[in-house]
Amino acid sequence: MIDLMTIKEKAVQELESDHFIRLMVCGGTGCHATGSIPLKAALEAEIEQRGLQQKVRVIETGCNGFCAMGPILVVQPGGIFYQKVHAADVPELIEQQIVAGKPLERLLYKDPATKKPIPFMHDIPFFAHQTAIALRNKGMIDPENIEHYIARDGYFGTAKALLQMEPADIIAEVKASGLRGRGGAGFPTGVKWDFASKSEGTVKYVLCNADEGDPGAFMDRSILEADPHAVLEGMIIASKAIGAHQGYIYARTEYPLAIRRLEIAIRQARELGLLGRNLLGSGHDFDIEIYQGAGAFVCGEETALMRSIEGKRGMPRPRPPFPAHKGLWEKPTILNNVETFANIAQIIVNGGAWYASMGTATSKGTKVFALSGDIYNIGLVEVPMGTTLRKLIYDIGGGIPNKKKFKAVQLGGPSGGCVPEAYLDTPIDYEEIAKVGAIMGSGGVIVMNQNTCMVDMARFFMDFIQDESCGKCTPCREGTRRLLEILKKICAGEGEPEDIEKLEALSETIKETALCGLGQTGPNPVLSTLRYFKEEYYAHIHEKRCPAKRCVALLKFEVDPNVCTQCGSCFRSCPAQAITWEKKQPATIDKSKCIQCMTCFEKCKFDAIF
Repeated sequence: MIDLMTIKEKAVQELESDHFIRLMVCGGTGCHATGSIPLKAALEAEIEQRGLQQKVRVIETGCNGFCAMGPILVVQPGGIFYQKVHAADVPELIEQQIVAGKPLERLLYKDPATKKPIPFMHDIPFFAHQTAIALRNKGMIDPENIEHYIARDGYFGTAKALLQMEPADIIAEVKASGLRGRGGAGFPTGVKWDFASKSEGTVKYVLCNADEGDPGAFMDRSILEADPHAVLEGMIIASKAIGAHQGYIYARTEYPLAIRRLEIAIRQARELGLLGRNLLGSGHDFDIEIYQGAGAFVCGEETALMRSIEGKRGMPRPRPPFPAHKGLWEKPTILNNVETFANIAQIIVNGGAWYASMGTATSKGTKVFALSGDIYNIGLVEVPMGTTLRKLIYDIGGGIPNKKKFKAVQLGGPSGGCVPEAYLDTPIDYEEIAKVGAIMGSGGVIVMNQNTCMVDMARFFMDFIQDESCGKCTPCREGTRRLLEILKKICAGEGEPEDIEKLEALSETIKETALCGLGQTGPNPVLSTLRYFKEEYYAHIHEKRCPAKRCVALLKFEVDPNVCTQCGSCFRSCPAQAITWEKKQPATIDKSKCIQCMTCFEKCKFDAIF
């Protein structure tokens, strides 16, 4: 049996020692895309060339979270944060930071208002307002090194659950925490586990849903890339709680880095006896396999996911019976998403009361969100439940770029709802978000500025939902298709007054009669935009005008000479050379040459084109 404490003591010396400098290079998918792989290679080469191997070490971490600023490099000890670092910057960075011992100012994060550099990561507002539990190890460890995970108390929750607790004790602690499923539905995790533990049968399963399909969502992917052992540990503890001996992680094939790191983590856990037979000498057997999904959005629904693992077409089935009684291969099964499992070990180590001390009366703990869209600080954040949307978007997200005004925020993915500015002070919890017409979902947050057409936005999400419908039930298969047809017609300038009533009636029917959560929540983008932005629908239908100037069929592609500032920006950016302009003269557009690419609308800062 392994000695976790001995491994921890050795790993802590490497990971937290003051005797050498650690250059923590973000190795998530986002930073890989912007150049962190050649950055790491350049750092290692420069360190070797200067003979600094005994003083400096380069460690590739998982996703740091601040995706907009990649490639990211954090210097430890100290936590000096460098952004947008590239291989060409390495000689100067090593000379300044390592040799001279002074931060390289030009690569530091700068306050957007004062333009002053902020050297330390913990002082940057994006990080300062967060509370990390599920993301506690992001940017702190090498995700491909199990000893790094153990150094930060990894698998100590497993040891406690396997050696010191009975299944009922584990379930009681999870219930006391108030943890609700982070995949979207928000069902109490401890209650689900209790149902499965009491179900008859010696064969049971623990499933992890890593089939993250929402546009703009990357929470689960980032956790798996940065801290895969946290998910494995949560599943091991769950297996003891319900009496399961086999687990599956259902991950979409489009996540190759996450899958590779999961495979490494599973292999390492098996080698240390943390997966397989007789875990830690407890007598409990449990192992995990990865099942790669083909990217069907509907397979995020629990019963469709289970059918997919069974080798069948991923389609939901009616409930009851619920999976806790009859799930995978008709055996009792629990399914939680990546973020839910990532919380479990900390709850076992610190206690359910500790976790429940954060959040609101009905929504405990923290929630991970993926911020994207028209916002300065795109990235991954974790905040206590009850944090307001305003704090999330402005204090952490940095607000709206280019002096644009906030218009709405889409919460809960394509099946969520658009929340307007009037409700920015809404606290984030399951019940309060539902009151304003959205859902918590898995945590996708898409911010929209004043130039967003809400009718077109509803069309965009409905196009996604209709395309991803499995087709099993008529309300979703035919209803979403009809909703999309009406929205397309309105965006094309062919809307009729009765279309609004049709949209509302059809949406309500789909919500009440669809088979699964995808169909039941599918009309939310339509209903929420009708609720808060109905005047835009009226403008499209009655005035044949798109107030946001985004629906091409409703634009004239003309320049208002009274508004034009004669700056020539549209002229210089037009790819079709359809714009004529001379200094001190308003621009004009030749419609015979115009390709309606919308570039001139994007470049004109004065709203002079209509």
